[in-house]
Formats: sequence, C-alpha cells, structure tokens
Amino acid sequence: MYRTIADFTQDWNYERGMTRNLLDNLTDGALDQAVRPGGRTLRRLAWHLVLTLVELPGEAGITVEGPHIGEAAPSTAAALAAQYAETAGRLGDAVAAQWTGVALADDVPMYGEVWKKGNVLRALINHEAHHRGQMTVLMRQAGLSVPGIYGPAEEEWAAMGMPAQE
Repeated sequence: MYRTIADFTQDWNYERGMTRNLLDNLTDGALDQAVRPGGRTLRRLAWHLVLTLVELPGEAGITVEGPHIGEAAPSTAAALAAQYAETAGRLGDAVAAQWTGVALADDVPMYGEVWKKGNVLRALINHEAHHRGQMTVLMRQAGLSVPGIYGPAEEEWAAMGMPAQE
C-alpha cells in the first residue's frame, strides 16, 4: 500500500516508462497475435492497459481524461503506444492533484470490496506488471524483441556481450 503520493509517483513514472518501452516494440503486423484462437491479442491487451488507466482510478474517485471502456482500440501500434503515453501521464498528474498522502489510508468501495486508496494505487502498478508479462509472451511468439523491464532481456544480454542469465 502506498503511504505517500511521492512514493507512488516515483514508481508510476518507472512503470509507465517500462510499459511504453514495451508498447514501442509492437508492430502493426503483430497486434493480432494471441496465445490461442479467441484469446486476448496484443492489441486487446495494450488497449486494456489504456482503458484501465481511466476505469480503475475512476472507480476510486480519481478523474483521468482518456478513452473509456467500449471505445475501439486504435488501428496501429504507434497510435496505441501514443494513447497509452498520453493517458498514463494524465493519471500521474490526476493522482497528485486529486489525492493527498493522508487520504491514502481512507477506505473506498472497489468492485464490491473496500480497499484503502493506497491499495488502489498498488493495484494499478500490479495490473501493469501482470499484463506486461502476458504481452511479452505474445511478443516472443510473434517474433518481436522484448525490452528488459526489471532486468535485461535476452537481446540486451547479447548486446552487452554476455550470455543470458539462467
């Protein structure tokens, strides 16, 4: 649970940067990659990340300008990445403007439960990490390079002239 807005902001700036790096490696030809027929595609996962930046905070009372559930995903990888970057930046600004550190201990109804506001922010971070992990699998299946997030990816180890770590 976050106890200060500054701690969230520091983590959020890193996490959104890593998500943007991942989205920047998507190609238009890979957007329909799915692990199985009828499964979530890279396009759907990327758009889900964008939509959640408005939807989840909105449930907790934070207003973030951006696309809403039901809106169609952009048709290109570049447009998806740009929409994510724009909305993710607005989220950070909205949290800092609409909540205080003291308020992070307050309860808020979320999806039929009661969460602390600081846990809402933690859920946003965890949500990003969860879906980035799913996307890296699909990206590998599509033959795309995957950037390192919490450490070097296979390609990055090779660029450093080192074998990938076990």
